[in-house]
Amino acid sequence: MAALFASQSLFSASTIASFTLMPIISAHLSGSDSAAGVPATVTLLGRALAAYPAGSLMDRVGRRPGLSLGYLSVTVGGLLSVLAISHWESFLGFCLGGFLLGAGRGVIEQARFVAAEINPPERRADAIGMIVFAGTIGAIGGPLLVEPSSALATSAGWDGYAGPYAAATGLTAIALLLVFGLLRPDPMLVGQSYADEDDVPKPGSERFIAEIYSAGRVRLGVLSMVVGQFVMTLLMVITPLHMDHNHHGAGEISWVIMAHTLGMFGLSSLTGKLSHKVGDVNLVWLGGLVLALSALMTPFSQTVPMLAFALFLLGLGWNFCFIAGSAILSSALASNERGRAQGASEALVAFAAGTGSLGTGAVFAHSGILSVSAIGLLVSVLLIGGTGCWRKRQEVVVPVSGD
Repeated sequence: MAALFASQSLFSASTIASFTLMPIISAHLSGSDSAAGVPATVTLLGRALAAYPAGSLMDRVGRRPGLSLGYLSVTVGGLLSVLAISHWESFLGFCLGGFLLGAGRGVIEQARFVAAEINPPERRADAIGMIVFAGTIGAIGGPLLVEPSSALATSAGWDGYAGPYAAATGLTAIALLLVFGLLRPDPMLVGQSYADEDDVPKPGSERFIAEIYSAGRVRLGVLSMVVGQFVMTLLMVITPLHMDHNHHGAGEISWVIMAHTLGMFGLSSLTGKLSHKVGDVNLVWLGGLVLALSALMTPFSQTVPMLAFALFLLGLGWNFCFIAGSAILSSALASNERGRAQGASEALVAFAAGTGSLGTGAVFAHSGILSVSAIGLLVSVLLIGGTGCWRKRQEVVVPVSGD
């Protein structure tokens, strides 16, 4: 757990530091605002394509080699991004670096399931919350790296925008060393020791993905994560460009992104406990409500404090949906199908986020932040309604005969 927590903290800081200026860099390299979401979409495409194969690989060779491969991909992608920004001035190279960043993230994001695996069932929601909470360090440290790393890059004769990517690359390299050296024994072996007799992997007992996803709780868990990620990405990706158009500087943008990431990660250690108290399904419903409120506030928040609060709520709504959905999914899977099923869920989450990221730039360029927020509000309301209907169906008591 210590190795997972430390590596996730470093990875979160690197992700946030590099993301903060991504839409601005994208518009600069491509020469068009409508392309602002393309590299983020390519990043999420890489995440979607890598997630399921990585899950299958980790079922075969273990969690430590799989996670190490993910960190290696992120490190190489960061180096490529630095070269594309500062030396090549290449939009295509920047997108390629983003693809490798995403492919690595598709693996690394499964660390929360690894944390659940090495804990007994009653502590899995708390373990997931703890690993998501590791992002708090990134929420604070990542944005704070933007200005000094940009200044350092400029003083070295590089494009200032390359600085955050250089800093992010160094952090992921350290995380790679931590995971490869300290994640022992392999979490897969630890997880198998918690399996009861009905949950021990048996030759020929594996279910196909379609059969696994036919279960109602599995679908609900995945839907929660998919919708939360879509709405969060839709609004988060475009906010820096929206602020840039309203003459906010990089420092102000960084503070808003910091507030957003604090909402995503800062209360995660409490979210697991809240999930136990109110129930996973109720927490999904509450997460949809918070997402809807954020979507309502964002287009009408002109000052930095109001934008920061709206983006904080966006992160908090994602947090509720993500942790509750992850716990629902983890509790619905047998130990011999976790890697594949969780990898498939990561692919779906990344696909939904990629759709939001690709669409947000085009919608923003055509009709502004109000239309982007309206889409986020509609999808959030659909999650609220769908979760409410699911809860009511589960409350129906089926009479039992006296036989």
